[in-house]
Amino acid sequence: MKELVLMDHDGGIDDLLSVLLLLTMPNIELIGITVTPADCFLEPAIESTYKLLQMTQKEHIPIGRGTFNGVNAFPSEWRARPEIVNSLPMLINLPPSPDPYSLPTAVDLMIASLEAAEAPVKIIMTGPCSNLVLAIEQKPSIATKIKEVIWMGGAFRTPGNVQTYQHNGTAEWNVYWDPIHAQKLFELELPLILIPLDVTNHVPVDKAFLSKLAKQAKYELSNLAAQFWALTVDNIPSYHYIYYMWDILATSYVALEHYFVVEDVQAEVVVRPPNAGQTLLSNSPNSRRVKIAVDVDKEVFYKYLFTQFKADFLAIP
Repeated sequence: MKELVLMDHDGGIDDLLSVLLLLTMPNIELIGITVTPADCFLEPAIESTYKLLQMTQKEHIPIGRGTFNGVNAFPSEWRARPEIVNSLPMLINLPPSPDPYSLPTAVDLMIASLEAAEAPVKIIMTGPCSNLVLAIEQKPSIATKIKEVIWMGGAFRTPGNVQTYQHNGTAEWNVYWDPIHAQKLFELELPLILIPLDVTNHVPVDKAFLSKLAKQAKYELSNLAAQFWALTVDNIPSYHYIYYMWDILATSYVALEHYFVVEDVQAEVVVRPPNAGQTLLSNSPNSRRVKIAVDVDKEVFYKYLFTQFKADFLAIP
């Protein structure tokens, strides 16, 4: 029996690549995708998500639209990336996606998907955690259907990647967008594994990687993935910002769990400036036990990506 997986993403380039990666995994069944309007504008991100499902003939997978907006907005230029994705040659002429406002809300889809699941569900979140927390607050019984939550979030023993006013640089963006619900997620004490910057910093998207991927562009999936990652090169490098395998690494944990080094820690989320969104190792009354990935077998990870992306869309299981 395939493992049931529910995905929540926030529309960035690496989120959409993570959708593609999940779709290549033969041992999982993706039962739903919800989209958070964090690192994206909602409408084009839903269109991008649907286009990827069309390419892989998986349009039956339901999509939910996030209706919650976080405390600290992502930069608009980052949020606009799905507009570019939708104009790529392999995607622009696909049939139109559904009206986003005809889709169920992300919270409603999460609740319905978990309630209907006949086995425990793994949840992979590559954006903020708000939809999941809101769904559990509305329907607490669904927590019993969750096998594990894998979240690309946090920065524990390394600097954050938030550089903005009234912030000291200690937070990671997915947590910073909505630190209040992030702390609530910790307090729910779900089986939670975080894939933080501590480990994603080990796997950059560099020119050598892009060059090697381009050499297998005869494969449709590699071709499209290479186009996606090419849209990030204006960030590689900049003065303060380098693109990493944030969401892709977190998604790969579904298949490569045994190649990660994981620690049990006591931690909390700070909710106020100047370090709002910092995931702080702590023994305070607000802290909870969580698992964090601290290392990964990089050779296995990169080899896995190159192998998974050697696929034609119609050959995806």
